Amino acid sequence: MRAEERRPESEFGFEEGDFQFIARTLHGEAGIHLPASKANLVYSRLTKRLRALGLESFRDYCALVGSPAGADERAQMIAALTTNVTRFFREPHHFEHLKERLLAPLAEEIRNGRRVRIWSAGCSSGQEPYSIALSILSVMPDARSFDLRILATDINAHVLETARQASYTAEEAASVPVALRRAWMEPATNGALRLDAAVRGLVTFRPLNLIGAWPMKGPFDAVFCRNVVIYFDERTQMRLLSRMAALMKPGGFLYLGHSERLVGPAEALFRLDGTTTYQRTGREGP
Repeated sequence: MRAEERRPESEFGFEEGDFQFIARTLHGEAGIHLPASKANLVYSRLTKRLRALGLESFRDYCALVGSPAGADERAQMIAALTTNVTRFFREPHHFEHLKERLLAPLAEEIRNGRRVRIWSAGCSSGQEPYSIALSILSVMPDARSFDLRILATDINAHVLETARQASYTAEEAASVPVALRRAWMEPATNGALRLDAAVRGLVTFRPLNLIGAWPMKGPFDAVFCRNVVIYFDERTQMRLLSRMAALMKPGGFLYLGHSERLVGPAEALFRLDGTTTYQRTGREGP
């Protein structure tokens, strides 16, 4: 049955073959798996792109995306189809674990010059890496004086630009604990709150396709990869988690989302250290 036959009120023609082409392209470009049950989501998220481009059907859209001139639109398509649901201190037990198991025990070493690197993979609009930064500052208010930094990456250039602004509505900022909000956020335009320079200075934002080349060398003391691998098929998950393990220090921590788990070779490289929290063992990476 054609996708448009399931949607008689559709503004644009949407064939089953159009969905399959988009699903194949998204998987090939970003590693993300789209089951057939996501056809309505694809239609609803991409109709804005068709309107903006003045196209009459998804057949025309697929032709553009698949053409040599379609590179920019492929990036727009990936941005439209990737999920960017996030909030400050989401799954708060991870940030408590980070403070208690990594930051507090290392505070003296950090003050004596120890290097610490943390990676937020799939950082979306910035709430996760800034929550990490606020957790660091709650343990070491002078953290910027030391060799402690957060790398925050995402495939979506649009959300990275939002993240760099570090400005959030009062509703978005409400999940920041009051004491941290008072200490590290300042009023911005239109009632928003902006994280101050001490917070922003701990975080570097970079575009990164997780199934592509990784220019960073590590090693990382902690990796937050939460609610990311769930969108990949199992083979891609195994490769991704093994690559992350290879970039982590023995004893470092990996934080996954509440519905995610280790799969494949990565299972032998970590031990459980808390709720969806894993510690890198001393074994060599793949």
